[in-house]
Amino acid sequence: MIWSLNYWRKKMTTDFMQGWIPYKITVDDGEALCHWIDTGNQAFSEPFFQETLGKIKGMARHRFFFNSVSGLTLLEEWAEAVDYVEPTAFIFHISRCGSTLISQLLSLDEQNVSLSEVPVFDNILRLKYKLPGITDEHTSRLFKAAIKFYGQKRTGSEKYLFIKTDSWHVHFHKQLRALYPDTPFILLYRAPDKVFESHGNLRGIQMVPGLIEPGIFGFDEDEIPDFFIHPANVITSFLKKYIDIASKDKLSLLLNYNEGMITIMDKIASFCNIAFSMGLRQKMLQRTAYHSKYPDQVFTEQRNMPAPPYLQEATELYDKVEVLRSITARVNLDMS
Repeated sequence: MIWSLNYWRKKMTTDFMQGWIPYKITVDDGEALCHWIDTGNQAFSEPFFQETLGKIKGMARHRFFFNSVSGLTLLEEWAEAVDYVEPTAFIFHISRCGSTLISQLLSLDEQNVSLSEVPVFDNILRLKYKLPGITDEHTSRLFKAAIKFYGQKRTGSEKYLFIKTDSWHVHFHKQLRALYPDTPFILLYRAPDKVFESHGNLRGIQMVPGLIEPGIFGFDEDEIPDFFIHPANVITSFLKKYIDIASKDKLSLLLNYNEGMITIMDKIASFCNIAFSMGLRQKMLQRTAYHSKYPDQVFTEQRNMPAPPYLQEATELYDKVEVLRSITARVNLDMS
């Protein structure tokens, strides 16, 4: 049974929507539906937002027989009543390069809303691949509306909003930059062989052929990808995009995992024109000793494996990104 929030359309108030978020968008019989959930002011502190959703759904007061569903139009309308924090920075990454830990470190400060790979953001950006007739203009409006709900001031202490994207969202850079022309974009990366090796142990969905639309990466829709080579091609697509962005977008910052997490955090703070207290930096230092995805486990570096030959293009692109990072770092230093 579905309880449609359309019933409340004329009764919406800011107080009524406090704590509610759109958590997924589904397509049913050619119609897009927005699903809502009351967070109960649950902190967004898990390594991935999907885990936060699981915790919220497990709360006793959410065990009822009705779903809260609306059309997409109401997502835009209701967003107008939300008191929210504008995005402080978007954190793009090529996966397995420290982005999850960065989100965790940012969440240590109650002033920060730190979002890690929010499913509904991905639903919106990829909606045009699932629903014919949906335009970039439409998904842009929906994306901005969803951001307002996730950046809403739920406790009153929120001041900054950091959004860690899914790795493939770097290919939506042009669309997101048009939406947020003045927001810093962080471009985090790591040596391709390290990323490739990590996915060899446990693949992310972007590294499994067919789970993410090939067109997003610029791949041929009709080509049958090689299961083993596909991750190398994905990494290559990310690094190509990084070079393009960093060469043109003055509000982008290249950061390499090998710089070390505390150095990276200091650079993010400087680039975003914010400051971390000594107490917060100490908490960050303590947190870096533990695994990003499993906070109760001490982190150990993975073993080194020989890079396969099909990683050569990605490795060459990585070297170019490193040169570009060095150049842009000097430019930023001269401007400071």
